[in-house]
Amino acid sequence: MAEGTRGPASVAGPFRLDRHRVHLDGLAAMGRLRALASRRGIDFASNDYLGLAGSADLGSAVAGALARGVPVGSGGSRLLRGNHPEHEALEAEAAAAFGAGAALYFSSGYAANAALLATLPQTGDLVIHDALIHASAHEGMRLGRAATIGVTHNDTGAFEAAIADWRASGGTGRIWIAIESLYSMDGDRAPLDDLAALADRHDAFLLIDEAHATGVFGPGGRGLAAHLEGRENVITLRTCGKAMGCEGALVCGDPTVIDFLVNRGRGFIFSTAPSPLMAAACRAALGLMQDDGLRTRMDALIAGTGRLFADRLGVAPTGSQIIPVILGEDVRTMRVAAALQQQGFDVRGIRPPTVPAGTARLRISLTLNVDLTEVEALVAALEPLLEAAG
Repeated sequence: MAEGTRGPASVAGPFRLDRHRVHLDGLAAMGRLRALASRRGIDFASNDYLGLAGSADLGSAVAGALARGVPVGSGGSRLLRGNHPEHEALEAEAAAAFGAGAALYFSSGYAANAALLATLPQTGDLVIHDALIHASAHEGMRLGRAATIGVTHNDTGAFEAAIADWRASGGTGRIWIAIESLYSMDGDRAPLDDLAALADRHDAFLLIDEAHATGVFGPGGRGLAAHLEGRENVITLRTCGKAMGCEGALVCGDPTVIDFLVNRGRGFIFSTAPSPLMAAACRAALGLMQDDGLRTRMDALIAGTGRLFADRLGVAPTGSQIIPVILGEDVRTMRVAAALQQQGFDVRGIRPPTVPAGTARLRISLTLNVDLTEVEALVAALEPLLEAAG
């Protein structure tokens, strides 16, 4: 074969990848080409909010589970031979901890969100979702049978107007309101009580993604929606791969909801069950997470960081562990992120389509893997970079 040729894969025909390469080249030209990158420096990028992922306590729990014979693999779907006592124990303990009627363990938050919205809303129903809801929720809506409408972020009036318009146009099915309690890229909170009241007025269901609030907020880390848990028309999703430091996700709700997902949720039925060993790890994390001393430390870190960012960078506090520094332009954002990484701070740039066009940002994530001294060092490194980029 002549040097420089690609062989059979380059033969003209339906299997050529030229259009895919053109697409990737276009992303690169816009500063949006993604690539995997290793961890680098002090953690200001992860969702390991309570610092449990690498903790000795969680490691000991996993070692103990292995010692008592908990297997690494499940060997099949939950409805075949893949169901294990560790899965069932986790679900029972999670339901009790969060105050829900029942819980169901999924392999990831993405899988759980997609299954929820693809399965529960039916033909003739309407899903109204916040404009900034997770991509996994969009995937579930795409797979589902119900009509969907996106509304202005955190605008209860926009949700109500969408319901009124749909009813006026002849819509007669069930309303499903899909939101996050704490938004992953802006760090702001949903008006949960107003939306719960709206759901009650319209006999609607409220689907609350607590991914970024679980463990960080609420008594015992029960999240921002803890006071709403247990209502028949409230369904929550709580990921195990963020503050809990493990992997997977728990859907919490009325037992009928859980039974319906077991019987009709294709993402659950046709997936190999999560690792029983990971379920055992999640059980341990569920207990560790309930130490309110962790939230006392996190509250102090959030407050101190908020003051530093406001006073020295002019960035308004969000009141949460997620702080966006919005730079606007994609290339500029990635240049500043790279400069911080070179100085030993693992800060990542977030670009469209993850966030709206024109709002590329540094997503500063606070975890108990860092302290306020390290935050001060980050601010000192960021100040001149923002001035130079401005």
